[in-house]
Amino acid sequence: MVGDVVLGLPALQLLEAQGYDLHLYGKGWAKTLLAGHGWPCTTRAGKLGARIDQLRQLRRQCLQADPSFDNRINTLVMPNSFSSAFEMRWAGLKPAGYARDGRSLLLAKAWRPSPPAHAVDGFWELATRLTTQAQPTPDHIHLKVPAQAQDQADKLLAAHGIHEGFICIVPYAAGDVDGKDKRWPEFAAFTQQLAAVHPKRQIITCPGPGENDIARLDHPAALLLPGVALDVYLGILKRAALVISNDTGPAHMAAAVGAPVLSVLGPTNPDQWRPWGPQNRIAQGAHRQWPSVDAVMDMVSS
Repeated sequence: MVGDVVLGLPALQLLEAQGYDLHLYGKGWAKTLLAGHGWPCTTRAGKLGARIDQLRQLRRQCLQADPSFDNRINTLVMPNSFSSAFEMRWAGLKPAGYARDGRSLLLAKAWRPSPPAHAVDGFWELATRLTTQAQPTPDHIHLKVPAQAQDQADKLLAAHGIHEGFICIVPYAAGDVDGKDKRWPEFAAFTQQLAAVHPKRQIITCPGPGENDIARLDHPAALLLPGVALDVYLGILKRAALVISNDTGPAHMAAAVGAPVLSVLGPTNPDQWRPWGPQNRIAQGAHRQWPSVDAVMDMVSS
């Protein structure tokens, strides 16, 4: 998930600062999302056999560069799934990670996770355990936007006549929390009211695959910028005066490039999944209920 990768970024930066030569392995979009950091990234293949072949090839490359590669823990498994540990071990790597999902025997080093905290803390703790360097979690995430992507974003905004002070809305979200939808049911009504109350503030939205109809039908007051690559999306979010979002990846992306985020939450636990950084705010009703349109509007106006 995009949000997980963003929230794991401080851990990766800590490893790099401690002298680790990183090579990332994950979904294809991760390479675009993290392009500003310059780390090599192998796109995970679709079939299990192909994934094992990829990992074995990576291991051979690492052994050529460092003959002692096999003599230590050489892989940090940041997802908590059984399959992620299984694939690494089957490929001959020596993975470390949290002892979850019944995978302890597959890990060369299995750490018991600390009590539930924010996801950033969980990823950060993995890195500090590997490095044995106990450090406090940083209070912000710094996700770099490649200069070329920022230039494309600025040109795209200019081509659509979008000027400084615009608001970006993210009324999309995949998945659920305990069977409850993560999409704010009043988002369409809110966008309509936002346009009426703040007629001089331009509203934009960048729908992803399969989200165009939601944007077009439910949020006609917003200017649509569909099909934007993730690195360019980062550049757009960085220019926003405010990002109003459901619990979804772009909220974490926006926070990580320094944009102020108003995160509208319902069933999501903010202690674990709120956008990370001091510039961000949460709109949520009591007992993890959805906030009202007026309550969110008041936060926009304050």
